[in-house]
Amino acid sequence: MTDALPLLVVIPLFAALFPVALGYLWSDAGWATAAVTALLHLGLASVVAQQVINSGQFSYAVGGFQPPIGIELVADSVTAVLVVLISVITILIVAYARRAGPHQNAFYSELLLLTAGVSGVVITGDLFNLYVFLEITGLATYALVAANRSPAAALASVKYLLVGTIGASLYLLGVGYLYVATGTLNMADLAGQLPAVGYDTPLVVTGFVLLMTGLAIKTALFPLHTWQPNAYAESPHSVTAYIAALVSTAAAYAIFRITYTVFTTSFASVVPLALDALAWAAAISVIVGSVLAVVQSDLKRMLAYSSVAQFGLIIAGIAVMNEIALTGSLVHLVGHAVMKAGLFVAVGGLASIAGGQTIDDMIGLGRRAPIVSLGFATLAFALVGVPPAIGFAGKWQIVLGAVSAGHWAVGVVAVISTMLTLAYFLRIVERLYFRSPSSVDEQTSDMSMNMTTDGGDAMATSISQTTRVIVTLSAISAIALGLAASDLISILEPALEVYF
Repeated sequence: MTDALPLLVVIPLFAALFPVALGYLWSDAGWATAAVTALLHLGLASVVAQQVINSGQFSYAVGGFQPPIGIELVADSVTAVLVVLISVITILIVAYARRAGPHQNAFYSELLLLTAGVSGVVITGDLFNLYVFLEITGLATYALVAANRSPAAALASVKYLLVGTIGASLYLLGVGYLYVATGTLNMADLAGQLPAVGYDTPLVVTGFVLLMTGLAIKTALFPLHTWQPNAYAESPHSVTAYIAALVSTAAAYAIFRITYTVFTTSFASVVPLALDALAWAAAISVIVGSVLAVVQSDLKRMLAYSSVAQFGLIIAGIAVMNEIALTGSLVHLVGHAVMKAGLFVAVGGLASIAGGQTIDDMIGLGRRAPIVSLGFATLAFALVGVPPAIGFAGKWQIVLGAVSAGHWAVGVVAVISTMLTLAYFLRIVERLYFRSPSSVDEQTSDMSMNMTTDGGDAMATSISQTTRVIVTLSAISAIALGLAASDLISILEPALEVYF
């Protein structure tokens, strides 16, 4: 059953060839291939998760070459949760893209490459192999951002490419420094070699700084976030939902895995300044991202800056080096992916009937599109951290862990961020439910008399049934995960206990 682990990467990587190869013969080859592959990926993820539950952590030696010489793939409880998450979100976005587009077969090839990349990031146990998967993820994302085929989308893609390349180069330099210091690239072997080399030696400290800086760019922490707002705003709605849910999530996971598996808590004890600097950088990202989100008028840009803040909070929890805070960060990592995927799909649905995606375009949509509006509001308050949603569970654990570890600043920043998150989401909810258009153009009224909504009054173009289902499922999942947060924490704990 361990063969399921490499197949999580191999199958979507191989399947990515078919949409382009068969596209000349069958116009729906891309969607059909992506749908089948996503279902297969979920089956493989379920096998991996079941084996972790039954037997605990296990590994796979690629090509039969044992580590540290060969490449090792590793599955533990954190991996199991994330590969299932990747599968579920892939299925939802493939279903959403059926109508929302893009409809080119090349889009589905790029989507499957991205699925392979983020899956590889989650399961690899090798630093250089992690770089390879980060690059697969990056290259697929650059292409997906430009899928709108507009000048603005092309510019956003090029900017992302340039900034992402810098991040990847810094990461690779960090890998080189650690290889020079230890002569190995396997994460577990590095953890055993670093104490003998010395955590406070220039090679090791420089390696850590370069790795974290490169991954901070990929995660979009302030001030390294500049690629993200344009990439989110100019991408097709299906692309934005997918990359917002998984791309930065994979990079944040890499920060967690390297910090705790390679450098361990011993590094934090010997070089506390390194982790304190990471915590402060993340805390600044939380505040700046939240403030920038408050002043946005474009919904997708607002949610992009929201991600800058939310990932800042996640990284701050990781940098605290406390088991409670780390647990909260991983819970929030999972919850954020679910909530952001639903929020961006909801924005796509609401924008389709509003004719725009600014905050003022949302005026009155609570009546015209009640199902999607309610889903958006539910997900918004879940991200704020209103109990019993998953957003509350993750943030509460981060605050508790930060305070117990003496990092009061992180706890205070988390509370301030929650207030700012409430502020920018309340602006949208107020327009959805408590404002009506002052006047309606007669032509607009005439055109929309025979159009349908998602269950509300006429006066809008239709929102697809798939959009309503995805937004509703996301909202229900955000609440259900919050109610089952203690069970999720119990699942994650076996992988975290080894670090403390």
